[in-house]
Amino acid sequence: MMKKILKSVVVVSCFLTLISGPVFASSSKAAKPSPDEAIAMLKAGNERFVTGKSISPHTDAARLALAGKENQGDHAYATVITCSDSRVPVEILFDAGIMDIFVIRVAGNVLDVDEIGSVEYGLAHVNTPVFVVLGHTQCGAVTAVTKAVQGHGHPLERNIPPLVDNIIPAVKKAIADNPHTHGADVIPYAIEENIWQGIEDLFMASPSSRQLVNAGKAKVVGAIYDVSNGKINWLPESKTTEILKKVEANPKRAMEAMAE
Repeated sequence: MMKKILKSVVVVSCFLTLISGPVFASSSKAAKPSPDEAIAMLKAGNERFVTGKSISPHTDAARLALAGKENQGDHAYATVITCSDSRVPVEILFDAGIMDIFVIRVAGNVLDVDEIGSVEYGLAHVNTPVFVVLGHTQCGAVTAVTKAVQGHGHPLERNIPPLVDNIIPAVKKAIADNPHTHGADVIPYAIEENIWQGIEDLFMASPSSRQLVNAGKAKVVGAIYDVSNGKINWLPESKTTEILKKVEANPKRAMEAMAE
């Protein structure tokens, strides 16, 4: 009987979320949404933002007070990595607030050691049911790498090349998969391919992330934010499944989930 009651509470909560924004109880034992419910919340938030109906939830003094005494892991419903680009304000474009989204930002939304460690923290310790790799149109990092691969690069400060070298395989694949596309026209394809590359990099290096996804406790999805109109284009989840299967068959994948 108790399980049925709890299930009904979660269903009602998610329904309210879709029509009005994220709704969580103030209790430290607030129920987390399922991966699909969390994705629906993100989509609904972006729809409100795009249509000028943002409600800016969880941004008042009461939420700040709650943040001061409760664990974010009892509230955050998504981990998102995106570019450091100033045109991609994560909480705003998802119409979310304090303790709603665990955000990771880095040029080119690449997933290397620091970023993957942050993702593991978001999924395993903040207990978010979804991880989003959010690329965006007009990405400067992907554009720079694309030009460099095409032989039109320019000198960069010493720490930038090792930052964006994860993007190189994505650009090369975009070029190979679109042989009739040249110059700047390759960039949109490279932006999407960079998202898939990031997901593959995560799965290769993070056994714990693979375990959570395989167990159905979390989902990893890709999306592209259009900086010109605020809309998010959600990429097919089936592609993430394909990448995970590919990684699981790769003998070079990391196997030990926990640090020594």
